[in-house]
Amino acid sequence: MSNPVFFTPAGTLDHQAPGSIFVLDGAEARHAVTVKRLTAGEQVDIADGAGRRITGTVTAAGPQELTLECSAVNDEPRPAVRLVLVQALAKGDRDELAAETATELGIDAVVPWQAERSIVRWKPERAAKAHAKWQSVVTAAAKQARRAWIPEVRAAVDGGSLQAAVAATVTPGGLAVILHEDAVRPLRRVLADWQESVNSADDGAAPREVLLIVGPEGGISPREVTRLCDAGAVTALLGHHVLRSSTAGPAATVLASDILGRW
Repeated sequence: MSNPVFFTPAGTLDHQAPGSIFVLDGAEARHAVTVKRLTAGEQVDIADGAGRRITGTVTAAGPQELTLECSAVNDEPRPAVRLVLVQALAKGDRDELAAETATELGIDAVVPWQAERSIVRWKPERAAKAHAKWQSVVTAAAKQARRAWIPEVRAAVDGGSLQAAVAATVTPGGLAVILHEDAVRPLRRVLADWQESVNSADDGAAPREVLLIVGPEGGISPREVTRLCDAGAVTALLGHHVLRSSTAGPAATVLASDILGRW
């Protein structure tokens, strides 16, 4: 069984090496001691959410801190192809569920999208709180999945901002895919063809992104599809059945991770 993972702020593990002592404090330490009930002699991982992970043995467990002796340090590089879930706001917390599950499956970033048909609306006075909740959900999911990276929850976008994001992604050779039930080409083929073109180019470019765009329960409007395609996005069929907003993104994450060699 894998070791439990606890997070510490980025940078706090920079000087750790085998044999060094690390003290975890704050909420994560309280969770380790009072909820997980970790005691001396047990193995744990501490990650900084930015790719660095240390493994160590607990030497002391107090009410407010957990002390361990580091036995290994590992730096997990970012994947060459980064998957970004653009998730339309949806009712019943289905949008948060999508972000949570996609995080467990390996998504690299999440973008909340105020789609035309989204019933849920992030009003200015609650946008910061809603964004913080998404980040909390994603962080908890990364912890559950024992990840060294915590996906970034980017600023919420509307239609115009998403068009700009699509254009900025595809211009340097990335891919933006609208998951749509009326699409003709299957997502598997879209991803494979794009990967082949990237491999053929082999221009040493910086890591590329793949945007997986998921609409709300009412679907993406035809006008939105047209505008996003004008910006460089393509449509793709995820499967023969219509998936809920909370399911489509995670399903696409699994398929993309396989096709693009991330798994």
